[in-house]
Amino acid sequence: MLTSMANESGITIQPSIPVQIVQIVVAMFVMDTWQYFVHRYMHQNKFLYRHVHSQHHRLVVPYAIGALYNHPLEGLLLDTLGGAISFLVSGMTARTAVIFFCFAVVKTVDDHCGLWLPGNIFHLFQNNTAYHDIHHQLQGLKYNYSQPFFPIWDILLGTHMPYSLVRRPEGGFEAKATKKD
Repeated sequence: MLTSMANESGITIQPSIPVQIVQIVVAMFVMDTWQYFVHRYMHQNKFLYRHVHSQHHRLVVPYAIGALYNHPLEGLLLDTLGGAISFLVSGMTARTAVIFFCFAVVKTVDDHCGLWLPGNIFHLFQNNTAYHDIHHQLQGLKYNYSQPFFPIWDILLGTHMPYSLVRRPEGGFEAKATKKD
């Protein structure tokens, strides 16, 4: 592998835990950058939106398995190619990559689950279930492109739409877009 080093016996040498943490953070930033710009372009390019990305947005109300409900070309561009670039740029080993990609998939599925569950550790990220629910709502279609970790590109490039959680009378919460400043 390009990102692994082996000793004289051919055994892969794992980097230290702090190095692996840095590699995962780098991979998170690279993946977020890739996904933001490709995702935003799929919304701005009428052909790509109509024939590729709109399949994912048929899910007006996101649900967990719907996170990966997309056109094969979108899966290739966003997930496969973005994942490969993240893996190569970060320099992580295959073992570290398994941890990173499992975390990324679980986070993406959680972001699409449509539920604000108490004690959910993924809600420590600003880019969470409610954040992505806004993107799937009609008024948020041109906002909150960032996925899956941080909203940094939305904030820097003016596509961030703030929200509030409103308690529903029948129980639970609903993500409601608030006016942009």
